[in-house]
Amino acid sequence: MATRSSTALKPRKQPHQARSLVTVEAVFEATIQILLSDGCERITTTRVADRAGVSVGTLYQYYPNKQALLYAVLQRHLSRVGDTVETAARSVHHAPLAAMVAAIVDAFVRAKLQRLDEARALYCVANQLEAIEPVEGLRLRNCAAISAMLATAPGVRFDDLALTSYTFCAALVGPTRAILTGGAPPKMLCELPAQLESLCVGYLEHESKRKV
Repeated sequence: MATRSSTALKPRKQPHQARSLVTVEAVFEATIQILLSDGCERITTTRVADRAGVSVGTLYQYYPNKQALLYAVLQRHLSRVGDTVETAARSVHHAPLAAMVAAIVDAFVRAKLQRLDEARALYCVANQLEAIEPVEGLRLRNCAAISAMLATAPGVRFDDLALTSYTFCAALVGPTRAILTGGAPPKMLCELPAQLESLCVGYLEHESKRKV
């Protein structure tokens, strides 16, 4: 599928009133359920509306087509991950490197595993939509939060803070995606945070220089 711009996938309107918020939440949940049961290719706005208990016309008030709906569900997920990582990063400014890594790993993995089914379904959506912009937006948010955090690490510095932050982010995303999309057994999911901590602490300690 050709890459679509975020402008072409914008919702027609945003929910503000309590009733509208409940409706959109039901539509999002129905979208996830159908993605899980039938996959990206078989989802339709009609099936989503039926599952959510709303009319297709109501759904179209917010999302003009299936792609716009899927894009909105993906954006919500990525926004939640970004919010969680930013909050965690701010909470450990001036902490030792190991504490920083533990906080970021916990936040990132928790955000992904909180709704494991949703995370797995939306990896498929991101691929189908070739959703470069929202995924890149999350990467930039995470890198900025991690860079600001690492800049406060006591007693150490990094020669290339931007590259270090980018690599740290990539070390979180790559293994997590591989495990979630590969259908890893529960034991591997449980061990993921500890393995990521070992990987990222070792990398940061190798790259850090003592301040003089």
